[in-house]
Amino acid sequence: MGNLRTRNTSLLDLIEDSFKRNWKYPAYSDYGTDTSFTYGDVVKNIMRLHAIFKDLDIKRGDRIALCDKNSSRWGISMMAIMTYGAVAVPILSDFSPEQIHNIYEHSGSKLMMCGPRLIDQYPEGLDISNFSLNNGKNLHPLEKFRKVKASKIKFFRDSANDPCIISYTSGSTGHSKGVVLPYRSVWANAVFVDERLKVPMHADIMPLLPMSHMLGFAFEFMYGTLTGAHIHFLTKVPSPRIVLEAFQHVRPIMIVCVPLVIEKIVQTNVFPMLRTPKIKRMLSIPGIRTIVHHQIRKKLIDAFGGKIQGAVIGGAAMNKEVEDFLKKIKFPYTVGYGMTECGPLIAYSEFENYVKGSCGKVIRRMQVKIDSADPENVPGEILTKGANVMLGYYKNPEDTAEAFDEDKWLRTGDLGTIDKEGNIFIRGRKKTMLLSASGQNVYPEEIEDVILTQTIFEETVVVQRGEKFVALVYISEASMRQKHITQEQLESSLDRYKKIVNQQLPKFAQISAFELHGEFEKTPKRSVRRYLYK
Repeated sequence: MGNLRTRNTSLLDLIEDSFKRNWKYPAYSDYGTDTSFTYGDVVKNIMRLHAIFKDLDIKRGDRIALCDKNSSRWGISMMAIMTYGAVAVPILSDFSPEQIHNIYEHSGSKLMMCGPRLIDQYPEGLDISNFSLNNGKNLHPLEKFRKVKASKIKFFRDSANDPCIISYTSGSTGHSKGVVLPYRSVWANAVFVDERLKVPMHADIMPLLPMSHMLGFAFEFMYGTLTGAHIHFLTKVPSPRIVLEAFQHVRPIMIVCVPLVIEKIVQTNVFPMLRTPKIKRMLSIPGIRTIVHHQIRKKLIDAFGGKIQGAVIGGAAMNKEVEDFLKKIKFPYTVGYGMTECGPLIAYSEFENYVKGSCGKVIRRMQVKIDSADPENVPGEILTKGANVMLGYYKNPEDTAEAFDEDKWLRTGDLGTIDKEGNIFIRGRKKTMLLSASGQNVYPEEIEDVILTQTIFEETVVVQRGEKFVALVYISEASMRQKHITQEQLESSLDRYKKIVNQQLPKFAQISAFELHGEFEKTPKRSVRRYLYK
């Protein structure tokens, strides 16, 4: 077991316990600023916000929307909503103002908590940059709560199946839906992370994902808060340069990110070095190769601050070339699998047991089965059931009914196989599966992985036009300059790349053409919005 005292299944009991135990320790800080709160400071601000909620006649079970970039005050706001007994509606700040307003309206939220960018659009809103109401009323100065003591705090106690969070999906395949996650889901995810990650109390954590993204919420914000971690919020877009600079100062114990972050860092900072004649010669000598791999692993760990025990990667498939490299140098990483509807975890394996290409094994308190007559060899839809699973989609009984089969198994929409050891392998999305002229199932993700591995392109989307498959490909101008490639050379190379890729593909999945394309539009978690491309 880990650090949590999981003697019962109350999430709010764990939260209260953490604040009492860690009262004097640093809780939330904004990297690069003087803004920092101890766990005691967080509670005092929570009490202030509770007083405001009460003045606004917000009751337990009412919805409160929260929309802003990652910050200490986002963390305080989220904790205030949960410990009051309201239902939190965290909204990705990268959504357009219209999308944000639509979610606010659809959720029936009684209050919008947001930053200065949006506050003027919500006259009755609460500005989290200073915890004041937009109308100037009911401020409840923090001084009123200065004498709050750890021994005196008492939050309400949750029921396992009561709604805790309504998480609106990023909509990479269309419109957003409000996923209703009960307290048991948030509790089960946090407890599982605590059971599996060997992270010491009061560790330093720096979230890279938006906190309204359930992967970052579960692994970093919720788990971090429950174990007394010091969470350093980046407050900026996590570009590779900014991330590496911040990691040198914070030196986090772990990182949780989507594959794109790791891929960019490896492709930009490591792969060019591996292609130099000197390193190529050294890697060709078995004994020297091991030493070189050890040195590269150390440099990569040092680049992340030098203290990380591992990287948890999820949210999308990982580039095979990068994954092969990380496995060769024995970099401590694992690829988890989940979805918002499970808050998010479904499968996971420790770094030591992770099987390359898989997304781990089904986690404790969850079940998985493959809807296939031969689940080891023939992909079928991945179905899941267990404590992490949502209650349904908010105000959407039709989509809720469609999401579950007759035996209440959740349909993930992902296609996969499972080996004899229980390792799950994602083979594609059911909704993105294409059908070849010969009737074969074609998974565009698998073709795209070959393209990204065998060519110079940074992004690609494979689409079907009639009976033909076309690869839309993108490379940035910066990469073209770095590789000394002109636009004319790039255009004249498309047929050559097509031949290289098709040599790696079965005949029924051959690419008929490569088309140059601009950077693809993405969701806030960096998944390509596939439905936009034909």
